[in-house]
Amino acid sequence: MFEDSSVRRVWVEKEEKWYFVVNDVIQILTDSADPAQYIKRMHMRDKELNDTWVQFVPTMAIMSNRGKRKMSCSDVQGILRIIQSIPSPKAEPFKIWLAKVGYERLQETADPALALERARKNWQMRGMPEKWIDTRMRGQDTRNKLTDYWATHEVKEGAEFAQLTDVIHVEWTGLTTKEHKSLKGLERQNLRDNMTEAELIFTALAELSTNHIAKAQNAVGLEPNKVAAKKGGSVAKNARKQLEDQTGRSVISSDNFLPGKKQKHLK
Repeated sequence: MFEDSSVRRVWVEKEEKWYFVVNDVIQILTDSADPAQYIKRMHMRDKELNDTWVQFVPTMAIMSNRGKRKMSCSDVQGILRIIQSIPSPKAEPFKIWLAKVGYERLQETADPALALERARKNWQMRGMPEKWIDTRMRGQDTRNKLTDYWATHEVKEGAEFAQLTDVIHVEWTGLTTKEHKSLKGLERQNLRDNMTEAELIFTALAELSTNHIAKAQNAVGLEPNKVAAKKGGSVAKNARKQLEDQTGRSVISSDNFLPGKKQKHLK
């Protein structure tokens, strides 16, 4: 839809997501000569959108041909909400897609196995080996059990989850998640989707150990869970060092699954 058009955007490192200029999206989907006026009319006919606008449309500094200017921007979720209020043929494909995704999520709520199967098919479409997919899915299950514990023990989803994840990662790899992504040549791509099988296994070991230690210590809140995270990561670090001593090969790898690159992954 946007291949032949320029939608200005800005990457917010702290949130690890893109924000897009709302006026650009409106202009492309409506062919409006005055997107600002079109947005005003949207506010008038959609009270819900008007009432919640400031919650998901922040003002950000965007580079233009006249230097940086402050513009209304929104992330992907916000843009999709705005599109729902656009009565335009160009917006219809997005609305159809949203209806399809919503239906799929309802199906997954009734039968969680469908979500797992959909994830497997997505990785298969990317050409991932079946053994890697099995390891990735088992690791995700381990991760989910850990985050479930955090969520019920006064750890806030988002920034605090990220902090604890980094504590575990630094402890077992010696690298922050950001440094590990840099080693693999990743920018916005998901780190775990580009881990070798060995890296996935040790990540799962670190998170499994963290979960068990947190439960044994009844860790509640961020700081006590940081202690458990460091101990859990240490379990995986010791196992990693033992394996590296026996094989003479580093578990931490620069290999990735980026498109167009044929990698030799650790088994």
